[in-house]
Amino acid sequence: MSNIVTMKNIIPISKFKEGQVVQGFYLCLEKKLRHTRTGELYIDIVLRDRTGQVQAKIWNKVKEYDAKFSAGDAVAIKGSVEIFIDEFQLVVQRINKATLQRYSRYGFDPALIVPTSRFDEKKMWNEAIKTIRTIKNPYIKKLIYNIYTSNKKKLLKHPSTILHQYSYRSGFLEQTLSLSKMGKFLANHYRLDGDLVLAGVFLFDIGKLEAIESNYKSNLSKAGNLLGHVALGRDIIISAAKKIRKFPAELLLQIEHIMLTQQSYYEGERQISPMFKEALVVSMITSMDSRMSIMKKIIEEDKDNDDFTSQYNFFKTTIYKKN
Repeated sequence: MSNIVTMKNIIPISKFKEGQVVQGFYLCLEKKLRHTRTGELYIDIVLRDRTGQVQAKIWNKVKEYDAKFSAGDAVAIKGSVEIFIDEFQLVVQRINKATLQRYSRYGFDPALIVPTSRFDEKKMWNEAIKTIRTIKNPYIKKLIYNIYTSNKKKLLKHPSTILHQYSYRSGFLEQTLSLSKMGKFLANHYRLDGDLVLAGVFLFDIGKLEAIESNYKSNLSKAGNLLGHVALGRDIIISAAKKIRKFPAELLLQIEHIMLTQQSYYEGERQISPMFKEALVVSMITSMDSRMSIMKKIIEEDKDNDDFTSQYNFFKTTIYKKN
């Protein structure tokens, strides 16, 4: 199975044509064992890559292939494209779970199957560390640096959210860098404590590293469901601050306050309102940046040729697709 897919013939879903035999790597979003009218087993699956989504069926060797993969896995597939009720459907001939260890030499890259930041993750990481090193306050610098370096593996890949802003691979880092640029500019413009603003920017959503389980398909973790990312983030910050000798209690309170003033899109309100300028700036730029990302996503995902999107979206109004 491992040699059925090569870099030359990886075919994305957007390039499917009726009658075509395709090979490629896809994400199995859904998987269900079903019975035909005559009682025979088949597997009904939904596949996705970064270009689209398609229904697929496994009619042969059902028990053998059922044991090879689960919903949420990346899969290597060979199959034929058919039309069913005016939609493409893939009839799977061979399938296996795709891992980097086994399939990277054949061209498998997780970026092929999930939405991914258009920016290189390693370059974003280097830019983030470079920004952290510009911080003059030694306590803030050490706090952020320690948290980020100890979570580097997650930060390189993590989305910012599951469904809303920057909800794609490496989205967390992309949003952080976007916010850091705005934060530095506004701190200078309003003559604020720029180090404290950067602390807010880098740490306000840090709890999402524990609240969101992100492999190929992102979901809330058990802790994310039961506690929420704000409580988890506060725990991360307090724990890291305790490991820094003589970390100022007043400074820690200010950083905690900044992260607690962020608006929750799920609950529709803040826990507390910003009570000093740096907290207000961080609160406003995180809200603005998130909404800009959401509007961009709504426009990109609307496939109609109309000038306006549907009104059934986050903003509950039509969006003008002027570009």
